[in-house]
Amino acid sequence: MTHPTKTSDLHARAQNTADFLSDAVDVTPRIAMILGSGLGALADELSDPVSIPYDELSGFPVSAVEGHAGELVIGALDGVDVIIMRGRAHYYEGWSMQEVTFPIRVFSLFGVDHILITNSAGGANPEYTPGDLMIISDHLNLTGDNPLRGPNESEFGPRFPDMTDPYDSELRALLRNSASELDVPIKEGIYAGMAGPTYETRAEVNMVRAMGGDAVGMSTVPEVIVANHCQMKVCGMSCITNMAAGLSDEKLTHQEVKETADRVRDIFVGVVRRFIADLGASL
Repeated sequence: MTHPTKTSDLHARAQNTADFLSDAVDVTPRIAMILGSGLGALADELSDPVSIPYDELSGFPVSAVEGHAGELVIGALDGVDVIIMRGRAHYYEGWSMQEVTFPIRVFSLFGVDHILITNSAGGANPEYTPGDLMIISDHLNLTGDNPLRGPNESEFGPRFPDMTDPYDSELRALLRNSASELDVPIKEGIYAGMAGPTYETRAEVNMVRAMGGDAVGMSTVPEVIVANHCQMKVCGMSCITNMAAGLSDEKLTHQEVKETADRVRDIFVGVVRRFIADLGASL
């Protein structure tokens, strides 16, 4: 029996793109960030930034979703070298799980070993309010797929990666402390990753709540799986931009997501800046 294969030259292609980045910039950041819908403003805070559109990076998928700028920005955030994805591609756009997570592979070969993954999410916990920030403590993969499906890419990691603590407990504690230093209240909960692009039904939100989920969204989970496969330390944070179906009388729209993300932008940027400064000081 012939096994289905992912692209057999994945490592070589990721290495090629990582080498391109090495030639394009003079720094090799150990910290990467992925900024979700409406959260890309943080990239404007970098000093001496180098911006590279995704369509100039071999293998990088380009999102067509409003609110995702589609560029890689490398620079210093308060003296700490970082690499930022300003927007991401999504599984629901038609990209494969392997294509969506290709940038993570590149980062691992570029020298990144810590990654902060953010998103805009719907609140499935009735105690949440739009505008809340939530540290992701764990996730539910409800996408129906897995980016590691197929032959293992052993150059990156093992066949069966441990996912006991996919969101590093030390980084979660550091993020809690960073928010506390700024007197910003922050939740901590479980993120349920859905395939999208439809928003969840009332029944699906009830299922997520019954399974212990606190927030729902259409990203993050594949990236976290691959980052763990690459032995990165992962931290995740959601901006609760709306209440999920059945928890509000309002119709769900992407416009609401962007408007809420804009409203809490300064708080979000402040917490992440403090977290990166604290993390950079510890490396």
